[in-house]
Amino acid sequence: MSNKKAAVIERKAVIFNIQKYNMYDGPGIRTMVFFKGCPLRCKWCSNPEGLERKYQVMFKRNSCTDCGACVPVCPVGIHSINQEGKHVINREIDCIGCRKCEEICIESALSIVGQVKTVSELLEIIEEDTAFYEMSGGGVTLSGGEVTMQPEFATNLLMTCKNEGINTAIETCGYTKLEDILQIAQFTDLFLFDLKHMDSEKHYHFTGVRNERILDNLKELLERRYNVQIRMPLLKGVNDGQEDIEKIVKFLMPYKDYKNFKGIDLLPYHKLGVNKYNQLDMEYPLKGEVSLTIEDLERVEGWIKQYDFPVNIVRH
Repeated sequence: MSNKKAAVIERKAVIFNIQKYNMYDGPGIRTMVFFKGCPLRCKWCSNPEGLERKYQVMFKRNSCTDCGACVPVCPVGIHSINQEGKHVINREIDCIGCRKCEEICIESALSIVGQVKTVSELLEIIEEDTAFYEMSGGGVTLSGGEVTMQPEFATNLLMTCKNEGINTAIETCGYTKLEDILQIAQFTDLFLFDLKHMDSEKHYHFTGVRNERILDNLKELLERRYNVQIRMPLLKGVNDGQEDIEKIVKFLMPYKDYKNFKGIDLLPYHKLGVNKYNQLDMEYPLKGEVSLTIEDLERVEGWIKQYDFPVNIVRH
């Protein structure tokens, strides 16, 4: 560990998870840091606990014995026992992150989402796996939520990792101020950039925001020669039609031969986050069956390959 850390500005960020030994989000073996807060509300989001910047209580109803031990220890009164003797959570009260309810719950029915970390604290965790990075060509990937919602911290952390010789990547929806993403880009080896839909109206329907800012930021990154890998979350009937795919290919065609354009990842829809919605008392917004079959995925892959684009189906 070098003495460069002495010069680190100790900013703080709110994160909700740190995942080690990741093999899917950037080259090699990676450590993933998930930032809290996101400007989008994608109907298929698998990390609903990352949407809000604030602390949140996740509650496993089936594990709770309604003992009431959490009620007196909560300083803001989030927990109570109702007239039927059932434990209920008042979601209108903001959790302050004291974790007293989590600590006292012997059934592990409660967990608090959100941790405040400094650059040095995260760097210490990231550096634990330096040997794996060196062996595999890996590094750190910042994700979320949306990392660009905490741009100053992200810039500081990425700069510090680069100073330590650690490869850096961010996974982003691209919906942020241009100056923020360009500031982050100075210390980012690879952008994993989501491209969800080319139709702005449909993008708004499925994510809550229009896509003009996203597409403008993507153009800027590519034209300024920052390394970009496109990631396309694929859902049946949402963005898997041949016309949808051809619009994306047409948009990316001018950058096809750029060395910094690293191709397209196809991300099949999955339901791994559904139980998290229940634990947060949130309704899962996506209705119907939108998963693609292997044949569907290979068909989309074939359409893209017709244009000689590098494309890969990410199979977790």
